[in-house]
Amino acid sequence: MKIHANVIGRVQGVGFRYTTYQLALELGLTGTVKNEDDGSVTIEAIGTKEQLEQFLIKLKQPQNPFAKVKEVNYHEDDGIHDYEQFKVVY
Repeated sequence: MKIHANVIGRVQGVGFRYTTYQLALELGLTGTVKNEDDGSVTIEAIGTKEQLEQFLIKLKQPQNPFAKVKEVNYHEDDGIHDYEQFKVVY
C-alpha cells in the first residue's frame, strides 16, 4: 500500500522530519519526508496496511515535544514510485 500524506501544524524547524524518519524505520516503511514552502510536511510512505495505519496514528501524536500536529491529510497513491529505503528530502 502506498500513501501520500500532508501534515499541517508546527512541523518545520522542530525536528519533525527526523522523528518521522525514525518512526518509518521502526515500522519498516520506505518512502520520503520533506518540508513544503507553505510550512507543512509531505510524506510518501510504502508499507502494509497495518504498518501505515500505525504510522498515521503515531504521526498525529508526535513524540517530539516541540512539534504540534493539527491535521494529517492522506490518500492512497499507487503512482508513488517504489523506494528502497525511507529518507529525508532536503
